[in-house]
Amino acid sequence: MKLRTKYILFVVILHLIALVLTYFIFIDNKIWFIVSEAVIIISLLIAWQLYRQLIQPLKTLMQGVEAIKDRDFNVKFLSTGKHEMDQLIDVYNQMMDELRTERTRQEQQHFFLEKLIFTSPTGIIILDYDDNIQQINPKALQILGIVADQVLGYPVDKYPHPLFEQIKHLKSGENTTVKFDGINTYMLQKSHFIDRGFSRHFIMIEDLTAEILAAEKNVYGKVIRMMAHEVNNTVGPVNSILQSALKTNGLWQGHQFNNLKDALQVAIDRNQNLNLFMRNFADLVKLPAANKRPINLHHLINSVSQLMGIKAKEKDVAYEFHMHEGTFIIMADEQQMEQVLINIVKNAIEAIGSKGMIRFYTVPDKRSLVISDTGAGISAEQSANLFSPFYSTKKDGQGIGLTLVREILVNHGFEFSLKTVGEKQTEFTILFN
Repeated sequence: MKLRTKYILFVVILHLIALVLTYFIFIDNKIWFIVSEAVIIISLLIAWQLYRQLIQPLKTLMQGVEAIKDRDFNVKFLSTGKHEMDQLIDVYNQMMDELRTERTRQEQQHFFLEKLIFTSPTGIIILDYDDNIQQINPKALQILGIVADQVLGYPVDKYPHPLFEQIKHLKSGENTTVKFDGINTYMLQKSHFIDRGFSRHFIMIEDLTAEILAAEKNVYGKVIRMMAHEVNNTVGPVNSILQSALKTNGLWQGHQFNNLKDALQVAIDRNQNLNLFMRNFADLVKLPAANKRPINLHHLINSVSQLMGIKAKEKDVAYEFHMHEGTFIIMADEQQMEQVLINIVKNAIEAIGSKGMIRFYTVPDKRSLVISDTGAGISAEQSANLFSPFYSTKKDGQGIGLTLVREILVNHGFEFSLKTVGEKQTEFTILFN
């Protein structure tokens, strides 16, 4: 029962009792009976006035409560001239001002955080209370190579992706560095925040590729320059002395030194090979800036395939072309892109060994080139180190071929990947911008 109903019921019952009592008490005295009836009527009027004065603040308070329920903080009341009512109105109006200010501040912070998350160069994944993906920003989608509809609402520990495989092992406050494709390196960090009294997790994915590549290049560049300097300073004078000895006929007259002369010639040839060996490393360090010009990728593929044709025939490796009709124009340094394709095809031939197929796929609409081979494939361990300097799966490999490919493609701003996608199907993919 509402308070005002109780009040009215109490006043009515009280005055009815008073009327009944006055009737029995003053039934013989009409004057006093009339006076008592007048007093009761005046009491009723006073009770009604008090009702209005007491209930009006409650009505006003209820209107304010309804406005707060509707989150309408613009509702304010005017002063009435009554002290108690005005005190209530002043407190209410102050509260509404503070609530409106706080809501505005919270909305501004919310929009700022939303904008910050959306434009952040770090990938951010926000989970709900059940560790399902509730929000994911564009950078995270780019890193993962997916669209939002594929992952929203999906359990973070169930989604089939190498990065999520690492994320599910992380605890709140932990971080780890992942390099799953041999090219890109990411730092994963998991943390949590409190939302309405309950803990929720979020994951940050930071792309460290550019920083690591720059630091890596700086280190191996110094090593190669030092090695080249020492080798050149040693090999040059030694070769000069050996050649002078071979050309000085007086040293060999009357003596049978043919074996010694042959040994000296072998030493000279070996020094030349050492020079060539160091020059290959030096080329990696001295790679010039890309001189980008429009080139027809299809013509370049045909040229490289012909150049590597003899080596392919020796291994009984055939070519298969699935190239889109017409031209495929890309902006690139022709000599450097030719070197890239030569290295890719050479590695594909060596991976096949004998009797296999190399397929070339071009899709101009997607600006992509895929070179697929039927070699033995790439293991998970090899995949993580493929593009690392000096790493090679070959017995006598120098480990600079794929590093050179990486440097050229990174300098061009082209995305690329090398992975085994099925049995006897390894693909090198290049995405041109």
